[in-house]
Amino acid sequence: MTSEDRTAGSNRRGSRAVEAGTRPRRVVAAAQRQWVRHPRWSLAVKGAVAAAIAWFAGVLAPEPFSDYPYYAPLGAVVATTSTLARSVRESTQAILAILVGAAIARGVDLVLFPSALSVALVVGLALLCSGWRHFGEMGTWAVTSALFVLIIGNAAKVEFVGAYAGLVVVGAAIGVVINLLVPPLPLTPTEDALDGLRDTLVDQVEALADGLAGERPPSAEEWEERRREVEPTLARARDAVSRTREAARANIRLRRHRDWAVSQVRRAQELEVSADVVGSLVRLLVEWEREGRDDLALGARLRPVAARALDAYAAALRSVGSEPADEETLRTVAASAEDLRAAVREARQEVDADYFVAGAVVLALRRGAAALAAT
Repeated sequence: MTSEDRTAGSNRRGSRAVEAGTRPRRVVAAAQRQWVRHPRWSLAVKGAVAAAIAWFAGVLAPEPFSDYPYYAPLGAVVATTSTLARSVRESTQAILAILVGAAIARGVDLVLFPSALSVALVVGLALLCSGWRHFGEMGTWAVTSALFVLIIGNAAKVEFVGAYAGLVVVGAAIGVVINLLVPPLPLTPTEDALDGLRDTLVDQVEALADGLAGERPPSAEEWEERRREVEPTLARARDAVSRTREAARANIRLRRHRDWAVSQVRRAQELEVSADVVGSLVRLLVEWEREGRDDLALGARLRPVAARALDAYAAALRSVGSEPADEETLRTVAASAEDLRAAVREARQEVDADYFVAGAVVLALRRGAAALAAT
């Protein structure tokens, strides 16, 4: 074997060793990416671990607590199914609701024997109290607690109430601690919500451009068919961004994903303004460029130019992602808006019309492009 063969063989062995060493790291990195992309997995694991620890805490607690260990996991689940800041608040609200429900049940039990009437009275009073604003979303615990205490705890009134409320407190404390150690950071759901909003806005702008591409303006019914439900998608995106901002408070995981979180804030700002711009375009065109109007906003001369400008704006919106909008598409939007502005000026000089609405369309497109270029 020549020295060249020995060298080649050594290089191949070295390459295989390097590849074998990097394979586990790639697997771990891929697993981490999947873990981040699917926060429901983390939620399930944390909830299961918190519930198990809470169960053991209940079993090991002194009597009468150890007689009811299954109530501790309830508090743990409440505390691990939301953000860190919200878990503390919702745990406190749930405990308060439980105490109120228990008090209602004990009060009714003093004046009525267990019966359909006592159950109806307890549930009615608990439902009234569940709407108290201090309970937030945890108000239904008042009804659950009232029924448990009235029916299950009837044999051991004082012990059951203390064990029930106490174990929920213990479970909630365990859940809060686990949330503190592994706080949720729902970046993937927020990303999906922002993608959904962007796609809806793009679809709406393209529908407007398609409506202007014909030889005649669309009728009111045809415009209605081109309307998209932007508001529900916008509300979901706002809620997702709000949850991420709340989850970022005192979150040790934020350092690892700070760039991603910052890009989502930027996207949210861009798309918030873009949604307002698209809403303005819809109102202007649907109201002023429809079949049957004598004073059309654009008319046959300006409709094709406006359609091209809307197509360019849709392309710019489509490019909004983890990175800022593509500069080339933004230049195309600016050029298309300028073409529409020049066409409006020429039309004003040749026709005795103001074209105020057409000018408003130009301003809306400029505002939309500026919003995408601002960050």
